[in-house]
Formats: sequence, structure tokens, C-alpha cells
Amino acid sequence: MLWQKLRGRETGAKFRRQHPVGPYVVDFYCREARLIVEIDGEAHDRADRPARDETRLRFLREQGYRVVRIAARRVIADAGAVADAIATLVARTLHQPAAGPPPRSGED
Repeated sequence: MLWQKLRGRETGAKFRRQHPVGPYVVDFYCREARLIVEIDGEAHDRADRPARDETRLRFLREQGYRVVRIAARRVIADAGAVADAIATLVARTLHQPAAGPPPRSGED
């Protein structure tokens, strides 16, 4: 359900589904925003999954990605609202104001 909205570019950016990042495959990936969206079902709360998820999350963040984890029940309840929230994250990343004036010539 969410993929239909993300692939239709309702977020204003291009997303890839089931994209490899290092030793992992992420649910959704937006290259322009360096954003990874993971959809977590109930299985993510059982056995050793929380520890494995934390290891994965740490690796992805160390590589410079922003990672958003969303409960599958939220997507099922309202995929449109989830897509809108993701669009807000993408827009915030892509349209950040400059951190001051550019350096003067020779001041890199």
C-alpha cells in the first residue's frame, strides 16, 4: 500500500524498494535525501529481532543514512498519512537553508 504512494512520487522524490545497503536490504530508500524507511511488523518485537534491528540501525546511521522505522499497523491504518509524513521528511532534507554565506574565494 505504501509503495504505491512512494513510487508515484507523491513525496516529491524517487524511492527504491528492497534496495541493498551494505549487507542489508532496506524496505524503501530515497537517494536524494539519504533516507531509509523501514516498515516493522510484529516480528520485530520478538526473540532476538530487537537486538538485530539495533545492530542494523547503527550500521546504517554510521554510513550517513537517516533511518525512519514505521510500524506496519500504521501503514495498514492509513498509508496516505504515512506517505505524507515521509514527504515532509524528504522536503525538510532537500530544502534546508544554507548554514551561512558561502566561503570567500580561497577560503575553503
